[in-house]
Amino acid sequence: MIKSKMRPKKPRTKNLRQQILPALTLTVWVGISVVAGQLIVGVPLVWLLGEEINNPVWMTVYTALAYLVGLLICILIPAKLFKQLKTSREELGLLGLPTWTDIGLAPIGFIVYLIGAAIITAAFSIFPWFIVDQAQDTGFNNLFSAPDRIVAFISLAIIAPIAEEIIFRGWLYGKLRAKLSMPIAMLLVSVLFGILHGQWNVGVNVFAMSLVLCGLREITGTIWSGILLHIIKNAIAFYLLYVIM
Repeated sequence: MIKSKMRPKKPRTKNLRQQILPALTLTVWVGISVVAGQLIVGVPLVWLLGEEINNPVWMTVYTALAYLVGLLICILIPAKLFKQLKTSREELGLLGLPTWTDIGLAPIGFIVYLIGAAIITAAFSIFPWFIVDQAQDTGFNNLFSAPDRIVAFISLAIIAPIAEEIIFRGWLYGKLRAKLSMPIAMLLVSVLFGILHGQWNVGVNVFAMSLVLCGLREITGTIWSGILLHIIKNAIAFYLLYVIM
């Protein structure tokens, strides 16, 4: 049996109520930070570029800058305001380099995620408002040329997975796990991650993935295997959406 490498102080039951409110505040803060990054970068770019923002190169620039700004807002502002919210590489899950264990766990986690996503999606399919095959708006359309596809791939399968893992399974999960039990921390992170994807079918899918990603962090103590799994997932989705379709 693999034991968790994350060893926070065990929360006392009598203090659980006092711990939930700060945890919810941190969760909402991350959501605000991500949306703020998109607006701070997106509004000026749309004003300057107009329809040209849909060009794959500019969309990739927007994606990279939006994640960067969101990450800085998420981490730096709380650290400046509250000493206890300063973070470290260990808390972000970025200690060391990827190991063979990280590399081996990523495909295993991917299979577990697929099974979990299929089960949860099937459960939600009973609701008439849940559209299983609703197309996801990735921001990239009309990728006719090879250079366009390469640029879009960098955005969707490299930049997004790395940034999202640092923000969600890194900063947020690290902060929550220091105060809460594993199931509650996993649930808060995964619900927020699903909501921010903006569609029911996509949200349910990535909710399942986030549970596995949090589990991988518990096992390894870092987010490296999670980043690799996330890259695998997005790369396969990219291939299905933009290469063979």
